[in-house]
Amino acid sequence: MAGATTAQRGTPGSGGPSRKGPGSPGRPGPPKPPASSQRSGPRGPGGRLRRGPVLACLVAGALLAGGAAWVLYGSSWLRVERVTAAGTDVLTPEQVLAAAAVPVGAPLVSVDTDEIENRVRGRLPRIDSVDVVRAWPHGIGLKVTERKPVLLIKKGADFVEVDASGVRFDTVPKAPGGVPVLELNAAGSPSARRFDEERLLQEAVLVAGSLPGPVAAETLQVKVGSYDSVVLELTRGRTVAWGSGEQSDAKGRALTALLKAAPKADHFDVTVPTAPAVSGS
Repeated sequence: MAGATTAQRGTPGSGGPSRKGPGSPGRPGPPKPPASSQRSGPRGPGGRLRRGPVLACLVAGALLAGGAAWVLYGSSWLRVERVTAAGTDVLTPEQVLAAAAVPVGAPLVSVDTDEIENRVRGRLPRIDSVDVVRAWPHGIGLKVTERKPVLLIKKGADFVEVDASGVRFDTVPKAPGGVPVLELNAAGSPSARRFDEERLLQEAVLVAGSLPGPVAAETLQVKVGSYDSVVLELTRGRTVAWGSGEQSDAKGRALTALLKAAPKADHFDVTVPTAPAVSGS
């Protein structure tokens, strides 16, 4: 019987017929699909339809934003037409409005309220605080708080008003009622080098600012001889030894009680508020 042919036996030296898999050299496997077709899903009209509503929303949002900006800045609907001022006592509303210089006709949204506040306080030192509010659709409202004097400093024929913070905010030709006048005479004080006039003024302001309303109304002068020698001159020739500005609130309460308990006394001592004293009748 004839032997197997060379083709049947395979390559010389091999153990049998050659079997090559799809990835074996010499026999390429099936072609791979392109990378783009593996990563992306099906494309078609559905993808374009999904993008349509998104684009429509973006366009609508842009139109709304542009319309809102035009209403706030470009139209004549929301512009400043009226400016009001309230809270004045010594000043007049007209003075506040003139100092504020609010730009009438400007878009209400563009008004710089901080700038208006700084302008009013800078031009009117009597103003302690300003609250600037927008009153939609056409108004600006100014609510001011004026400084209140607690002490007066004689300056020639005029009086300098000083508030509870020690701010000298105005000079007036006539002393306002119920505000004591400072009398500073500390040149011969042993503590003059340590406590200069400005420091003693602050001490006098501390005392005057802590006086209860009824007591302040009866106080004519605050006399300062040194840091710890403050004396009040009251109506009807009465005097009060106050001491330093320390414990001023407690001293004010003690003095109020003494004035009620001894209305005919001439001299009151609250330098030690826990042990006040009276003398004279």
